Amino acid sequence: MIPRPEHPKPQFRRDSWLNLNGQWAFEIDNSRSGEARGLAKPDAALPGTITVPFCPESSLSGVNYKDFMLGLWYQRTVTLSKEQCEGRVFLHFGAVDHECIAYVNGEKAGCHKGGYISFKFEITDLVREGENVITVNALDDTRDPLIPRGKQSELYYSHGCDYTRTTGIWQTVWLEFTPREYIKSAHIQTDPDSGTAVMTLQLAGCADVTAKAFYEGKAVGEATAKNARGELVLPLTVSEIHLWEAGHGRLYDLDLQFGEDTVHTYFGLRSVCLDGMKFRLNGKSVFQRLILDQGFYPDGIYTAPTDEALARDIDLAMAMGFNGARLHEKIFEERFLYHCDRKGYLVWGEYPNWGLDHTDPMAIYSVLPEWLEELERDRNHPAIVGWCPFNETWELRGRRQHDDVLRMIYRVTKAVDPGRPCIDTSGGFHVETDIYDVHDYDQNPETFKANYDRLMTEGHLYDRLVESAKYAVKYKGWQKYTGGPAFVSEYGGIRWEGTLEENDSQISWGYGDTPKTMEEFKARYKGLTDALLDNDQMLGLCYTQLTDIEQEQNGLYFYDRTPKFDAQWMHAVMSRKAAIED
Repeated sequence: MIPRPEHPKPQFRRDSWLNLNGQWAFEIDNSRSGEARGLAKPDAALPGTITVPFCPESSLSGVNYKDFMLGLWYQRTVTLSKEQCEGRVFLHFGAVDHECIAYVNGEKAGCHKGGYISFKFEITDLVREGENVITVNALDDTRDPLIPRGKQSELYYSHGCDYTRTTGIWQTVWLEFTPREYIKSAHIQTDPDSGTAVMTLQLAGCADVTAKAFYEGKAVGEATAKNARGELVLPLTVSEIHLWEAGHGRLYDLDLQFGEDTVHTYFGLRSVCLDGMKFRLNGKSVFQRLILDQGFYPDGIYTAPTDEALARDIDLAMAMGFNGARLHEKIFEERFLYHCDRKGYLVWGEYPNWGLDHTDPMAIYSVLPEWLEELERDRNHPAIVGWCPFNETWELRGRRQHDDVLRMIYRVTKAVDPGRPCIDTSGGFHVETDIYDVHDYDQNPETFKANYDRLMTEGHLYDRLVESAKYAVKYKGWQKYTGGPAFVSEYGGIRWEGTLEENDSQISWGYGDTPKTMEEFKARYKGLTDALLDNDQMLGLCYTQLTDIEQEQNGLYFYDRTPKFDAQWMHAVMSRKAAIED
């Protein structure tokens, strides 16, 4: 059985494709001498095997090797029919960490840098009818200060809030077959008031275009264009308006026909904007009840074992009253975003900037190319309500962040996607941002509430980085809130290792002291959460975190997704109406 057999790109799906997950030949190449040793040649023999799309650090890969790996080689033979080779052939990768060099039948097909985003190579001229050998060389160095690593540990062991590394292929590999004239991309912007979806299509070749929209199987709109080529802007108005809302996906299916090429996609009718201190979804003030989701799995590390596991994480969060998530320090796979879309789950698209030396101006070259790819790939998702390219860019070994790196990424984000808010760097130090957010792991509900009540009484947002005794002298004057939308985008993180008998802070990591009783946990959780829900100047919150991850034991669920707490009680605390909501 093929692991992860589902189509990896639900927002841009063709019927003609071939999943390449499963057994590949494999070799670890720490000396990076594989090319010189002829491993790119189609007759090369790699000694090991690995189950793709799982990284070699994971148990699901069959390798389960946890040490640093600087180079990897993969090889697989694929048999293609005459019909599959008649049009164009593309080799797709969901993600390869960090650098990927692909070969087809011994010829180089392409190179991509960036360990988190999807990419493809056209291999039409390299394949043939019959057997074809695909070879992949992956290069990575988690300790390189100009390679973003997210939450992958730069030490041998996992520690604190850094976890087991992911090297090489960690998402689906697949082939796609298109006609010679085909749709290259489709960007869709919607207007919920008029029920209009405006499609911007990039086309290869010249042919007629037809777009047909459906809602729950019923035809609700159609638009056409004759002899289209290059870039085409095509509006389509639906006959029935069904809004995409929190908890209600209400997606429209959309079929795009360009000559002989057909692409299946979808869209949601919704608008987002900031209005004073409020976040508005379709004009309605909605409080963002977010959970910090880091997307780690015990058996797959970065890769969910099944598509059902991706969807289940959303269900687990919603069962406890959350309406969305910060997709933290990781670019999540497209299947996860699809499930967010169909469930009406609000998410922030982030970038795994940890490990990157943000004090070095050269860091812009490490972030910008992949960040642009993320914006291009994911901006059609109605579930994404904001962007956050950096997280906690505090000083690094005594050096301050390079502000222009953050400023440029923020401005590029707004140029590409002006319709969504962007937080330049979550938790500080802010340079140029649409929302001023802070992180605060104060475990005392009384002082926590008193600090943030000042936003209502004085217009002052408490910022522990420049005000708390721990940081005030060191960071005084580094940033200052001057008004505008605000929220506490990390809080709580209450450590709870297991049953009361199992709670042992010596073998785990978390924030603050472990509550001594379940009643103490509940009082702390409710007190901290109520302080934000009752604040009529606070647009949202984000609790740390959805699940335990290895040694970090502050999840609302254990690492295996079994619950720690009564979901019904948690839901009642989190889901009640917030003061800022209409």
